[in-house]
Amino acid sequence: MDFEITGPLAVVGAGTIGQGWASLFLCRGHDVVLSDPAPGLEERFAAFHAAARESLRRIGVAGGSEGSWRVEPDPARACEGAGLVQESALERLEMKRELYRRMEEGLAPGTTVLSSTSGLKMSDLQADCRHPERFAVGHPFNPPHLVPLVEVVGGRLTAPETIERAMAFYRALGTHPIHLKKEVAGHLANRLQVALWREAVHAVESGLASVADVDAAVAYGPGIRWAMMGPTLTFHLAGGPGGFAHFLEHLAPAAGAWWRDLGTPRLSPEVKQALLQGVEAEAAGRSVQALAAARDERLLQLLALPPVDLP
Repeated sequence: MDFEITGPLAVVGAGTIGQGWASLFLCRGHDVVLSDPAPGLEERFAAFHAAARESLRRIGVAGGSEGSWRVEPDPARACEGAGLVQESALERLEMKRELYRRMEEGLAPGTTVLSSTSGLKMSDLQADCRHPERFAVGHPFNPPHLVPLVEVVGGRLTAPETIERAMAFYRALGTHPIHLKKEVAGHLANRLQVALWREAVHAVESGLASVADVDAAVAYGPGIRWAMMGPTLTFHLAGGPGGFAHFLEHLAPAAGAWWRDLGTPRLSPEVKQALLQGVEAEAAGRSVQALAAARDERLLQLLALPPVDLP
């Protein structure tokens, strides 16, 4: 499904996620209205966008005609005339519900509203809306202007056409949307991350390995492969010429036995302290900003590689 967006894109909530969305929208030629109550947004976003534009230029996204942007603190006024809204406000249910009530004061009929919520269910968010059928989740991964994945999921009252518009919109941006067929707290990708982290915490809690070595086990092993394909297709290759059928027959039984032995750690004060000390040792004095910059540089190098025909 293709649909034309007439009017600017409203980005309501302009923290790190909202600003990342806004930069991507601008570099794809859309006009943007940013809305956030925090003061100094003009200066903050101007600096953020300058860096984001350069990153997007390196992977071939920026460089053409760019949209214009302005700041409108009032969310209802920011939504007036908007062709689509990307909401990225704080992860608080009641606050988002109130925000949606205010946004609907300015929204034109039929305007699609997509939420960046990382874990809340749209059925809960849209409960008080006058037109809940136009609301859906469009959850990105940080930083949203670089990481392609977007999880799209509707609520109980979301119209099928809203899901179709969301998928078409994100595809047109050059991102990779996936449609989740049911609601669950945390959506899909975050639950996969947390499942892996649970076993990572168990490894530290049980004395199996240090925090740094647990991280290295992912970053220098399966994490490299996961950048190319997901876990099931990876195991298809693990089956050799026999593919996934061979894997299921000969290798999966051992994995099934490991499932029964996976840990269920508790984030006790002692475990939290061990994790904190491990992260501090691994960071080796580097600030969060420096680590994020190093991460983004590696992301850019990966994203700049020629595309291959893989999922």
